[in-house]
Amino acid sequence: MNEHIRPVPLEKAYRLLTHGPTVLVSARHAGVDNVMAAAWACALDFAPPKLTVVLDKSTHTRGLVEASGQFVIQVPTVRLLQLTHEVGTRGRASEPGKLEVAGVELVRLGETGMPFVAGCSAWLACRLVPEPHNQQAYDLFIGEVTAAWADERVFKDGHWHFETAGTEWRSIHHVAGGHFYAIGEPMQARSKP
Repeated sequence: MNEHIRPVPLEKAYRLLTHGPTVLVSARHAGVDNVMAAAWACALDFAPPKLTVVLDKSTHTRGLVEASGQFVIQVPTVRLLQLTHEVGTRGRASEPGKLEVAGVELVRLGETGMPFVAGCSAWLACRLVPEPHNQQAYDLFIGEVTAAWADERVFKDGHWHFETAGTEWRSIHHVAGGHFYAIGEPMQARSKP
């Protein structure tokens, strides 16, 4: 699994999210792992790199993030469409075996000890930046990216290469009600003369 995974320099980590993919959020606390899907995640800052993600109050993952102070954001691929939908619509409180039912395989990367979802194209390990007002009022969480990795078959030299990777490597983008799109064809704007 790890033979194609490479560290991403932190100054390039924001590029893993700028194309607006649906993400998987994973967390661990007191020996309990969980994974949820989130459509509202984005890069926030460059140095140190930070991101935001919306985690609803009703989710079990949110409680793990608040308790542990860390989480992982990962970019699922087309191959993980059904898994993404399953972890986004099932709750661990009502379905303790949701990860097994959804077919989630967790792996470890680096020295973080956090759960990473296998089969994704990118992973960002984050330290929670506590903002109690934003978390309570808006369900908005800020994470400082402490380490990042990407699969070199689709992200290398600080850039996505969806156009040369197989279509199974495309990121997915949630619209509503289980309806997703895969990232489309590349386009290039003209540079100013």
